[in-house]
Amino acid sequence: MTTAKIFGISRHRLTTDGEGVTTLVAFSGCPLRCKYCLNKASWDMEKGRDYTPELLFEEVKIDQLYFLATHGGVTFGGGEPLLQVEFIKEFRELCGPQWQLLAETSLNVPFEHIEAVDAVLDGYIVDIKDMDPEIYEAYTGKDNALVKANLQWLLRNGDPNRIMVRVPHIPEFNTDEDMTQSIESLKAMGVVNFDEFQYIVK
Repeated sequence: MTTAKIFGISRHRLTTDGEGVTTLVAFSGCPLRCKYCLNKASWDMEKGRDYTPELLFEEVKIDQLYFLATHGGVTFGGGEPLLQVEFIKEFRELCGPQWQLLAETSLNVPFEHIEAVDAVLDGYIVDIKDMDPEIYEAYTGKDNALVKANLQWLLRNGDPNRIMVRVPHIPEFNTDEDMTQSIESLKAMGVVNFDEFQYIVK
């Protein structure tokens, strides 16, 4: 039986995690250690409540009418949702094709995870951090080679419009010029949808 730790479920989110009304499901477990992480609880794979796909479906299907009326659905976040590909695949079998399923992801996972889950996802919200390898590693503690390779594969193997790339200005780590360079690099790869914003550090 497939299970996963989920540390948060947030209902009735409107156009913040995809089209229409969505429910954000936050998985525990993340390969990154971002300096300004909002969900440090997600770093621990053991934190959260144990769910099966069936249990999650029973809990979130209360909003099915909203999902169908607004072309919304479930956005898997975390943490890193693409560490839980079997869970997501089984969830899709339960909810059927009408719900929109998105992954809010760093893409910093082995390619096999991307390949395994891509057919059941409708789209991706990619938190790219910065395309510069040194800036990325300074902020996350990890290399971004997997991120770039996985993004290139997604762009080659599906509609680029299903991908939204978030490009943040991260105080003390990158500049507006760095953001511009990241966006130009991403456009050259074929990315068409961007969300530019600034981290608010408290």
